[in-house]
Amino acid sequence: MGLKPDHWIRKMAQEHGMIEPFVEKQVRQGVISYGVSSYGYDMRVADEFKVFTNVYGAVVDPKHFSAEAFVDIKAEVCIIPPNSFVLARSMEYFRIPRSVLTVCLGKSTYARCGLIVNVTPFEPEWEGFVTLEISNTTPLPAKVYANEGIAQVLFFEGDEPCEVSYADKKGKYQGQTGVTPPKL
Repeated sequence: MGLKPDHWIRKMAQEHGMIEPFVEKQVRQGVISYGVSSYGYDMRVADEFKVFTNVYGAVVDPKHFSAEAFVDIKAEVCIIPPNSFVLARSMEYFRIPRSVLTVCLGKSTYARCGLIVNVTPFEPEWEGFVTLEISNTTPLPAKVYANEGIAQVLFFEGDEPCEVSYADKKGKYQGQTGVTPPKL
């Protein structure tokens, strides 16, 4: 299994629609960078956020998730309360080939501000918009900028396709289109 370079990412995006919309070069001027990097793709965060709140005394329970646990916000900037987190989604829609697995890591610009981006691997043949969990580990409110870079996706290709893909398993997050809370 090997890490895939920028030319492979461009080819897969252009010929197979692996990333849409696709930004062929890294955009950096005046924004938190996004687009193709040396061995990955810096995805952007969309302007849809679910900010967690305790207004209704809700408990965050992955088996019985309640919409009362968050407030929906659509904005160019999201303020994450201190020691809290939001769910968001990528601007890009991903279609992962059967022989590929991804690992996603938060951008260093946000990490240096105490913001941690958590994304689970994109399994072979998973597709959809990525749901992102962005944690503010600081005692201060923190800003996240929509339509700018949020995390880097690294692509690993196996020597052969997997036996059972995410599509084969009919995974519960297949084809997700918005910010998707946990499902059982």
